[in-house]
Order: sequence, then C-alpha cells, then structure tokens
Amino acid sequence: MHDVSVWRIAVIVLLAALGVFMFIKMSKIKPVEKEDEHYQEIKGKRGKFRNIGMIALWIASGLFFGMFMEKSEGLHVSINAERVNLFGIDFNSSILISLCASLLVIVAAVLIRIFVIPKFSDQPKGLQNVLEILVETLDGYVKEKTGMVNENLTAYFLSLGILLVASALLELFSLRPPIADLTVTASMALVTFVLINFYGIRKKGVGGRLKQLAQPMAIVAPFKFLSDIAVPISLACRLFGNMLGGMIVMHLLYMALGAFGVGIPAVAGLFFNAFHPGIQIYIFITLSLTFIGEAVEDPEGEHHDAQPHGQKA
Repeated sequence: MHDVSVWRIAVIVLLAALGVFMFIKMSKIKPVEKEDEHYQEIKGKRGKFRNIGMIALWIASGLFFGMFMEKSEGLHVSINAERVNLFGIDFNSSILISLCASLLVIVAAVLIRIFVIPKFSDQPKGLQNVLEILVETLDGYVKEKTGMVNENLTAYFLSLGILLVASALLELFSLRPPIADLTVTASMALVTFVLINFYGIRKKGVGGRLKQLAQPMAIVAPFKFLSDIAVPISLACRLFGNMLGGMIVMHLLYMALGAFGVGIPAVAGLFFNAFHPGIQIYIFITLSLTFIGEAVEDPEGEHHDAQPHGQKA
C-alpha cells in the first residue's frame, strides 16, 4: 500500500460528502411533467446537481483506489492467445473459452427447445416472435446474397453468429475473446472457403467451377485463382485485426485512467465487447455469403436457385 497523507484522505472525504450532498439536493427537487411551464428549469437544476455529484464521487473513488494500486508496468499484448494447463494438458486458452461459450449456447438452446418451442402458437409473441424474426431475417438475407434456399446456410451462419457474440461477451469477464485469436478466425475463414467451393461445384460441377475462373477471358484465370486463395486469408486477418484492435483499445483505456477507471471503461466496454464485435461478425457473415453467391452465380449474373431436395423445378 502506498503512503497515504492526511490531506489525501481529507480530500476524498470532502469530495464524497459533496457527491452525496448533490444527490440529496437533486432528490429534493421533484420532477414535473413536460407540460409544466417550469419543466426545463427544474430539469436543468436536477441535471446540474446530478452531474456535479457524479464527478465528485468519481474523483473521490479514483483517489481512494489509487491508494491501493501499484504502478502499471506497461501494455503487454500478444498476437497469440495464452497457453493454459488443465489436468496436465497444455493447450490454447481460446479453445477453453470457445468451449465455455459453446456450452452456454447449447444450454440456452436446450432450454428454449424444452420450455419455449413446445408453447409456440399461431399468434407469435414474446421470445417466439424474436426467434421467428431472427430466423426469417437471416433466411431472407441468405436468399438475397446467394439466391439459394433450403441449403442449411441460415442454420450455420445463425449458429456461428450466436457463438461469436457469446465469445465476445466473455471479454466482459476479462477473458480474451477467441475471435481475437488468429487461429480461430483462420479456421472460420477456411470453413467459408470450403463452403464457397462446395456450393460452386455443387451448382456448376468441377468443370463449371474451373470455367468460372477463366471468365471473361482465359488470361485472367491465374489472377482469379490467387484471388480465391486470398479470400480466407483476408477474412481471417480482417476479423482478427479488428477484434485485437478493440481489445488493445480497452487495455489502453484502463492504463490511461488507472485508479480513475471506474464507470468509463464499463460504458466503453458496451461498445468494444458488444456493438463492435456485432459489427465485425455481421461483416464476416456478409462477405462469406457474398463470396458464396459469386461462386454459384451464372455467367449472366443470375443466381442458380436451389430447389428443395426431392423436388423438381
């Protein structure tokens, strides 16, 4: 513990007392309806007391926690996730965190299957309405980007999106999200690469898929081949870089604020641990569907609509 002066303790007590006093003053000013002629004046007074109280308490908390904090040794960020040893087995920590996220998703899915789905009705409401909107929206998005239906792409990308969001939210518990690990994003990008060529060959055959590389002329085939090979590399590095960048920003924010890192990092965390990962996952899914759509596109630029198995066009 650092040496604590009497003056520091006195300042903390005074600031804390000021903060409490401001909130008491605010509570004594009763809010009024918007129609009241003094609404803006009363709202301004309450806001002033609230803001002064919050700032005073924030400074007091920073000075207080600063008495117990050691000096930061600097920022240390590794491109690779840490290795952990569990039951004598050494492996990447991203595997353990991914398994935890998968377990949470599986438990939630099982609970929904047991307690929610049996109660589905013709008039959706509550969670049923949310689930139906989610599935229908993604199903329509898959159709828009690829022109394909009944190909299980909706189920795959919905599962992937939910898993990745759950993984990103684990950073709120000071865990490194798996999608900030290049090996994880590379595996996801490789799955996309396999899907691109699987659906491309399924719709056009091997000859048709190879012929697509020679359009509009044979001389561009080597460049288009390299472009296809670069797709998983681009997808993996884009997602990894953005997620790692968000994680570094949060670390820098904690370092810069030090003992005053109360409240502000939590607000920033809502962006970097929820909204920002959501955007990156949306971009990853959109690019994956776009590349799959290009693979099944015919020479005239129209999609090959897939018919349900067992039916004819």
